[in-house]
Amino acid sequence: MTDIEIAKSVELKEINDIAKDLEIEEFIEPYGKYKAKISEKLDEKLKEKENGKLILVTAISPTPLGEGKTTVSIAVADGLRKIGKKSILALREPSLGPVFGIKGGATGGGYVQVAPMEDINLHFTGDIHAMTSANNLLSAIIDNHIYFGNELKFKKVVWKRCVDLNDRQLRKVNTGLSGESKIVPREDGFDITVASEIMAVVCLSKNIFDLKENLSKILVGYNEDDKPIYVKDLKAEGAMAVLLKDAIKPNLVQTLEHTPAIIHGGPFANIAHGCNSIIATKTALKLADYTVTEAGFGADLGAEKFLDIKCKRTGLKPDAVVLVATIKALKYHGGVPKEDIQKENVEAIEKGLSNIYKHIENLKDNFGVNVVVALNKYNTDTDAEIEFLKEKIEEKGVEFSVVEGWAKGGNGAIDIAEKLVSLCDKESTLNYTYDLEDDIKTKIQKVCTKIYGAKDVEYAEEALKTIDKIEKIGYGKFPVCIAKTQYSFSDDPKNLECKEDFNIHVRDVVLKSGAGFIVVLAGNIMTMPGLPKVPAAESIDIDENGEIVGIF
Repeated sequence: MTDIEIAKSVELKEINDIAKDLEIEEFIEPYGKYKAKISEKLDEKLKEKENGKLILVTAISPTPLGEGKTTVSIAVADGLRKIGKKSILALREPSLGPVFGIKGGATGGGYVQVAPMEDINLHFTGDIHAMTSANNLLSAIIDNHIYFGNELKFKKVVWKRCVDLNDRQLRKVNTGLSGESKIVPREDGFDITVASEIMAVVCLSKNIFDLKENLSKILVGYNEDDKPIYVKDLKAEGAMAVLLKDAIKPNLVQTLEHTPAIIHGGPFANIAHGCNSIIATKTALKLADYTVTEAGFGADLGAEKFLDIKCKRTGLKPDAVVLVATIKALKYHGGVPKEDIQKENVEAIEKGLSNIYKHIENLKDNFGVNVVVALNKYNTDTDAEIEFLKEKIEEKGVEFSVVEGWAKGGNGAIDIAEKLVSLCDKESTLNYTYDLEDDIKTKIQKVCTKIYGAKDVEYAEEALKTIDKIEKIGYGKFPVCIAKTQYSFSDDPKNLECKEDFNIHVRDVVLKSGAGFIVVLAGNIMTMPGLPKVPAAESIDIDENGEIVGIF
């Protein structure tokens, strides 16, 4: 059966029953039978409760179809329940871009899914639409202000519009071409919504009032004296906060095995900070003994940002980290062509080991966290390949577990669940990659050399000018959020093996003063993706019974 057929074959519990399991039924706002918002009033009830254990799921560098972090995250949470532990998931919301693009849905797969999967993958509770509206309201207010006389003396607008779809045509556009007498044409562009600063602000705010304050700090442009202009100068933060008043509340759903799941926020980790919301994670930690969360793409991206941005801001620390690997990804990074990736090839796995070894080094030695490697098993993996990988990982002093959640549900993750319970009881540290007092270039240098293994960093002239400007206006102490390809430790998606010395090439830098970090654009990374030649949208449809089909 397909993922969507499996999801539809399972009878879900009503969301009130899931809330009762967590003892929060009076604090939810149902969105139909199987989804709900969690009220901000729950904070008062939970503030004295101790946090449970935090398990972060990350991965090695992926193939274009991903390595199954969400699938493994769900399997781990279900597996913990199978061994009698009270667990909960804290995941990100899917973006419509990948759903209709190359990756398809992002709700797990097989017998480990969050549900209702069609709703979650599509409009869900409208959070990302609300963020799109807030973002574009601000754009409209900026251009309206310029139209009616430009009292703030805008010379340069740095704020972009957004839409939650992959559309390369919108990366750079000209606006204001109607020819009206006072309209001012200008060059603009679109980001995908999950790369919008609005997404980051929602995910990194503590409550609606903190959200409003952070919105007010967003930099939107510079005036004729090259001084910054902020949202608060346009008096736009109130209206934007109103659009986001429900979007800031976390969403409660369930897995196919009825494990509670809080799904909230959806920033990509290759172009944004890659973690679900602070509110969702902190709420989950109060509601269960074990919270399983994930960070996007490989550990060089999502985990680095989770640890250096989210953990530093909140004071949280993972008790254990799951590093997801697949045999096919190791072959991919060992140079095997896509058409041969399913053939047994232990030699190719050995060539790809440098990738997983670097991720282990980063997590275990650089960050100092407790690590277990989870092999997300495919039916094409052979016993010889699995045994070879197990030996190599254990030689590094790291535990190894085969996860078969896709085929067996929580029963396929009992081994890793037991290992994680033990691992979470061990002492661990959290060493950050850089100090916030470091200057911007030093922070970038440390991430690129320590985490990516780069020899050096090269800067475009425009990037150097922007770094200088950011430091002059007082934001040099912000953390850095590096946007680069997810397929390689380098900024070249074709340099999979990274055998030779490489440099990271910084072409631009963008201040996110509301979110509280600096985005560093490396290589040819785009904040508005494009669709592949054959997008997943071609397979998505409604059948003769009115049922959605084709989401995978």
